[in-house]
Amino acid sequence: MNGLATTYMGLSLENPLVVAASSISAHIDLIKLAEDVGAGALVIRSLFEEQIQLDQQHFEDMLMYGSDSFAEATTLFPKVKHGGPREHLMWVERSRKAVRMPLIASLNAVSPGAWTHYARQLAETGVDGLEINYYVVAADPQRTGSDIERALYEVVESVVSEVTIPVSVKLSPFYTSTANVVHELEKRGAKAVVLFNRFLQPDIAPDLESLTHEMVFSTQSEMKLPLRWIALLYGRTTMDLALSTGAHTGKDVIKALLAGATVVQTAAALLQNGVPYLSTMLFHLHTWMAEKGYDSLDDFRGKMSQKHCDDPFAFERVQYVRLILEQV
Repeated sequence: MNGLATTYMGLSLENPLVVAASSISAHIDLIKLAEDVGAGALVIRSLFEEQIQLDQQHFEDMLMYGSDSFAEATTLFPKVKHGGPREHLMWVERSRKAVRMPLIASLNAVSPGAWTHYARQLAETGVDGLEINYYVVAADPQRTGSDIERALYEVVESVVSEVTIPVSVKLSPFYTSTANVVHELEKRGAKAVVLFNRFLQPDIAPDLESLTHEMVFSTQSEMKLPLRWIALLYGRTTMDLALSTGAHTGKDVIKALLAGATVVQTAAALLQNGVPYLSTMLFHLHTWMAEKGYDSLDDFRGKMSQKHCDDPFAFERVQYVRLILEQV
């Protein structure tokens, strides 16, 4: 569609709607379908270092099972090793060959050396960019917020220096000073920030007295938090801003762009309504632009950010005080 073109991390996108990392990228036919119905780009599901470690341990346990029962047989076969990230890397390569739209790899590691090791291997698959999926639960009372932030900066610096493709950082919403963290990431070479990482929380089943885990889709109300920070950060950083979590309709995409988003990532809406629903979201965006007389995204991007809106304090505390008073 004319007028929807944009750039993200220096990459040319036909439109600002990006398929977020999800199970959609686990199927080549769905990746192709996403491209066919107009996705601007797609983020491939994360390579998780912890999952590789768990799989490797399980693999080694299976090899050792019963090994003492057949001593003569242990020397008849060559030593077998776990493939590590090879399966994921092969999948990324296959995905790259299947479509022409920009593909962004996603990485979640737990050790400093692994971040750069896996980042380099992902970059070699031919992807156009890399999203650092940084996830830390600050459960250690001896570890300060500064320690956690410093670890993040070190990871970003090491990854940026290791690869030539652009790097984005998917942030948690729990930093004390999100604006400062974004500022520091910019200094360290990140090209974009994704706001925010939506962590799945464990639950407890009282009857069974056990933990339960459930995949719960995001809701539109969850979009308000990243929307607020997009609006606050627009014009205060040279990095691109990607809104993630809660974008379910074309109207939501419009809101994000008005706040200042460069691109909008969505997954839950497509998992619930089918990948072709992406074309409906794009149609609503295009129709709205035509009704408003906008020829390009730049004509209105950031128009409702704190920098440009009529009430700049509305994104901070003013609306909180007003709403509280209205309840009295």
